[in-house]
Amino acid sequence: MAKKKESWFNELMSFLGMLAISFIAVYLFTHWIAKPVRVEGNSMYPTLHDDDVAFASLLNLELDEIQRFDIVVVYLPEQDKYVVKRVIGLPNETIAINNDQLIVNGKIIQQDFLDPDYVKSQSINGIFTFDIDPITLGPDEFYLLGDNRPNSQDSRYYGPFHHSQIVSRHLLIIYPFSRIGIRS
Repeated sequence: MAKKKESWFNELMSFLGMLAISFIAVYLFTHWIAKPVRVEGNSMYPTLHDDDVAFASLLNLELDEIQRFDIVVVYLPEQDKYVVKRVIGLPNETIAINNDQLIVNGKIIQQDFLDPDYVKSQSINGIFTFDIDPITLGPDEFYLLGDNRPNSQDSRYYGPFHHSQIVSRHLLIIYPFSRIGIRS
């Protein structure tokens, strides 16, 4: 009888140990390597779809500088939620949009990531992105827009985002399986 109790106890302790190791591994992974993300809404369509499930890299946010057109995950403290957007303007730049053209420091910048067929289908009177008056960003500010410009709450709504609000960048879509791949 003592052997049975000891065997049961050993099994329980082994299970609890594995459970603790699993929790620690998941915690370390999601706080230092990659953040799990679920896309909500269509603000990044067609690049990202509603309900896409992904991992966003935490490592390369620390190792590399944020670049124009990176896809980033941003924390909105006033709503206690995370959103996914694209970096359009970098610190200390003056950006504007005029007649669907992105203008950075007076120069037109091509937005090759936008799907031309989708832009055409969603344009209102030939305009996909309504004009944005010139705005000069501070030394810690980024201007972020959704790829689905007519249907995105982004810097046009929230204003510039601070570097501290950007929690990760680049996404690896893991579900649905038909969309597996990196989006950056």
